[in-house]
Amino acid sequence: MSNVAEFISEVRIVPVVKLTDVKTTLPVMEALIAGNVPVAEITFRTDCAAEAIRLAAENLGEKMLVGAGTVIDARQAEAAIANGARFIVSPGYSEAVNGVCRANGVLYVPGAVTPTEIMQAYAGGNRIIKFFPASVYGGTAALKALGAPFGDIKFVPTGGVNAANLKDFLALPNVVACGGSWMVADKFIKEGDYAAVTKLSAEAAEIVQSLKK
Repeated sequence: MSNVAEFISEVRIVPVVKLTDVKTTLPVMEALIAGNVPVAEITFRTDCAAEAIRLAAENLGEKMLVGAGTVIDARQAEAAIANGARFIVSPGYSEAVNGVCRANGVLYVPGAVTPTEIMQAYAGGNRIIKFFPASVYGGTAALKALGAPFGDIKFVPTGGVNAANLKDFLALPNVVACGGSWMVADKFIKEGDYAAVTKLSAEAAEIVQSLKK
């Protein structure tokens, strides 16, 4: 679990991928890898999510970190883990999902935006929290304010994060990574424009590298 967290903290970008056709799974994953962003949060917003996770994990598991997103109950968490997901992300905090992840030694990244929600997730043993939806709940200003009372929590802002504001979020000391879908937009996947996925991923990866200098 710690290795997964370390990998995310190194890559610092978590593409939020929605797949409606399982046949697009590997091309999208390979495009992300080519763009130096070897991480994917495959969302449980479609019927093929579990199958897509299995395909990605089995075929590209040694090249990239595959996780599941929009996981809102224990059943989804169990299905994701059974199919090879190495981390689980939720829009909010779920005790049931937390329990499944802890029982399986899988990193759980629950969503929270208010101090109360953050404290609930913290009490569940979580130290990496998805700040969602980031742009609606105050963006970088809110994260700066949350840094003082929650000094040992790292955030993954998601929702409204894009190429234009990515650097501002990543520059914050309490932001471990950013989640986003701009590099894996529905339009690109539908049209098979995997070159665009690679291009935007590479640009995001360059921003990450620029902050390490």
